[in-house]
Amino acid sequence: MRKVMLKGAGVPIAADVGGPEHGVPVVLLHGGGQTRFSWGQATRRLASTGYRVCSVDLRGHGESGWSPDGDYRLDRFVDDLAGVLSMFDRPAFVVGASMGGMTGLLTVGEGHAPAAGLVLVDIAPRMEVEGAMQVGAFMTGNPEGFASVQEASDAVAAYRPGKPRPKDPNRLLKNLRLGDDGRYYWHWDPAFMMRDANVGDLDSLSRRLQAAAKRLTVPAALIRGGLSNIVSAEGAEEFRELVPHADVVTIESADHMVAGDRNDRFGNAVVAFLDRHAG
Repeated sequence: MRKVMLKGAGVPIAADVGGPEHGVPVVLLHGGGQTRFSWGQATRRLASTGYRVCSVDLRGHGESGWSPDGDYRLDRFVDDLAGVLSMFDRPAFVVGASMGGMTGLLTVGEGHAPAAGLVLVDIAPRMEVEGAMQVGAFMTGNPEGFASVQEASDAVAAYRPGKPRPKDPNRLLKNLRLGDDGRYYWHWDPAFMMRDANVGDLDSLSRRLQAAAKRLTVPAALIRGGLSNIVSAEGAEEFRELVPHADVVTIESADHMVAGDRNDRFGNAVVAFLDRHAG
C-alpha cells in the first residue's frame, strides 16, 4: 500500500492505494472519528486478492484536509466521495463503516456518482438512538486531550469494557495527533463534532437514508455486528425490506467496530461479496 493525496471537494484527501493497477476498484470509507487505518489487515487482504484498493481518510480525519469553514455535513463527505469515484476508469465498489457507510449510501442511492456495488458496515437507515448517543458521548469526551498514549488507551478501554486491550498501546498513535501543547488528541478536526454541522436530526437523516436505500439497484450488503448497539436485528431486517436484493451478514461476536473486533470474519464476508459481484 502506498499513500497518495487525492482531490476532494475543496480539501485534499489522504488515501492508501494498493493492489493491481487494473484490478476492480474498491473504495473503503472509515467511520466517524476513525482513520483509514481502522480496517486492519482487510485492505492488504483485498489488495493481495487482486482488487485495486483505495482506503481514504475522510475530510477532517487523519491526514486529510480540514474543512476551512468547519462544514462537516454529510453532503460534504458525499461531494468528496463523488470526486474520488470519478478518478477511476470504471465504477468502483464502495465499502463504508458507520458514517462512511452513510456517505456511501447517499452517494450511490441519490445518484451522485455511479458505483459497482455497496457494502454497509454496521450502519443502516434505522439506527438505535441509545447506541448513537453512546458513540457521540465517547467522541465528545476528553476535549482536553490526553497526557499520554496510555491515557488514551484507558479511555478506549472504559468505553469498550470487556474487550481485550491491545498489547501495544502505541498502535493508537495512528488515531491520535500531537498538539502544540504536547498533549494527544483524537485525529479529527474538533469542529467535526458540532452535531448540527454533522448528521443533524436523526429522524430526518433516517428518512433520507431510507429513501436512498429504496433506490439502490447495484449489488448491496449489510455486514453488522451481532453485539452492535447501532444496528439491531430489527434494523437489519428493515434494511432487508428496503433493499430486497441485498445480502445481510451478522458477525455474532462483533459489536459496532466490526472490522476491529473480527477482522478475519469481516474480511471473509467482504471478499465473498466482491468475488460474487465483481464479474
